[in-house]
Amino acid sequence: MNAADDARVEPSAREEVLRRLPGLSDAELPFRKQHLIKGHLMREAAEGRPAAGRAGRPLFLSLAAAAAACAVVGAFVLSDSGPAEHPRAARPEPAAVRFLDRVAWAAAQAPAPSVRDGQFLYTKTVGHSTALSEVAGGGMEASRIDQSAEVWVSVDGTAATTTRTARGTGTHPPDGKPTLNGPTYRFLETLPTDPDRLRKVIYADARLNHGPGSGSTTGPDQEAFVMIGDILKRGGTPPGLSAALYRVAARIPGVVLVPGATDAAGRTGVAVARVHDGERTEWIFDEGSLGFMGERTVLLKDGTWGRAGSEVTSVAVVGRGVTDRPEQLP
Repeated sequence: MNAADDARVEPSAREEVLRRLPGLSDAELPFRKQHLIKGHLMREAAEGRPAAGRAGRPLFLSLAAAAAACAVVGAFVLSDSGPAEHPRAARPEPAAVRFLDRVAWAAAQAPAPSVRDGQFLYTKTVGHSTALSEVAGGGMEASRIDQSAEVWVSVDGTAATTTRTARGTGTHPPDGKPTLNGPTYRFLETLPTDPDRLRKVIYADARLNHGPGSGSTTGPDQEAFVMIGDILKRGGTPPGLSAALYRVAARIPGVVLVPGATDAAGRTGVAVARVHDGERTEWIFDEGSLGFMGERTVLLKDGTWGRAGSEVTSVAVVGRGVTDRPEQLP
């Protein structure tokens, strides 16, 4: 699948992706009644009707982990798409939920980064964004801007963030307390790894800035999806939290599975995506390791920013590590 492809993919293609995934099969995933839950999700999606539950309350299907050491605790909510201004948001696509199950399980197995206060988390990315500029005659022209960078972020937030690009090197002093939109590793360690509790934290922030009365057209669901993607892209996330983030993402209304997507480094993988305002935001994963490779935003219709199929932004993570000082390589 290339950038011109849209989110309408044949169900058989999604099933083929899930069949090819490495590791455990659906039957072997460490959850009780996995097949019953999968069948329920598929039936509800096909019939287009709400899941049975107590009136006015979301229905939770608890998926108890078989091994607490894996920090795999799942709970899927099939309604509660957020505030009243977004009542028609589609449920998460069952194929996307199943895929994120696999990704969460793999993330929980990863070793925690060995870090200490005073060190830096290093991330190297390649990619681009798009800028608009006015041209003669009053029109607007879209052009690509290189966003490739190397970034060193303080583990404990006591030192400045250093960013090196082709345009030079700059530093950004700590800006108050860390937040979900500007976290440190120590801050991420304080977040709950239970998906229910983590979802409440994320949506509280998303609704504060993008909910009713905020004036935002983004909406809490899209903001939650983007926020989680930004945390994953920064890297250096504790494994238990990574798994919980994927489980929260699996409950965001409108998430879908895209069987083929290419990142900014030219690597092809499988994407989980969400469409908002004519754009599809994708998280791209390696089909072999199920590791996060990068993200991109693709236009689904012609507009000021470009033609349908154009990538507005595309960033791939090509290096990670821990260093003792800024500008040092792992």
